[in-house]
Amino acid sequence: MSCDRVGNLLLTKFSAHGASDVAVFVPASVVFWLLKHLPVNQDPNLQPPPAGPQITQWDWDHPNIPRAFTVQCKVLPGKISMTYNLDRKPDLTVVLDRSNVELMRQIMLAYSKDLIDLDA
Repeated sequence: MSCDRVGNLLLTKFSAHGASDVAVFVPASVVFWLLKHLPVNQDPNLQPPPAGPQITQWDWDHPNIPRAFTVQCKVLPGKISMTYNLDRKPDLTVVLDRSNVELMRQIMLAYSKDLIDLDA
């Protein structure tokens, strides 16, 4: 993940098994909603996931990266399914295991200081 200079968006890049990386712009309002609703890890033995894909200036400048309008989450045994409603591509569904959910939550929490919460 990477934050824009204004504090409106996070650029999120997902790496998938057997597929190419997928990037999506996530508005601050969605980030703050996720922070309120994603579960906090309670397992002290949870192992960190492998390193994620790198975000470069090319990712920020690429004209085809979609923007998420909303996200819907569904809790599954040991996982969370997240479906992003996108502005110019079909919806994107990612399934994150517990370690990836916790990593995402921690990164969003760290960036929350740089984002503008318009609902606050």
